Amino acid sequence: MSFFRRSGLLLGLVAVLAFAVGCGDTLIDSTKTEEALEANLSKSLGEKVSSVDCPSDQKVEAGATFSCNVKLSKGKEETATLKILNSDADVSVIKLSGSNE
Repeated sequence: MSFFRRSGLLLGLVAVLAFAVGCGDTLIDSTKTEEALEANLSKSLGEKVSSVDCPSDQKVEAGATFSCNVKLSKGKEETATLKILNSDADVSVIKLSGSNE
């Protein structure tokens, strides 16, 4: 079952910052992504998110997707799939799936 059907809410855009690293690569700021995702999911799910873990090496490439591990306060674990929308590193949650589905 998709996150959108389960929650009845559509998550908006998650604005995150990117930072440049050597060789001209720009990476998603994983700390900002985790903080924004935690706040958005807590609000839209109506349940406290205890932790979010996103990759620290995700390059900013419009159209690319990546996954973050989400732990809810009641012990359930979810995987949030995010899509990079543009070169400004704006991302959107496109799927939230749980281990019990």
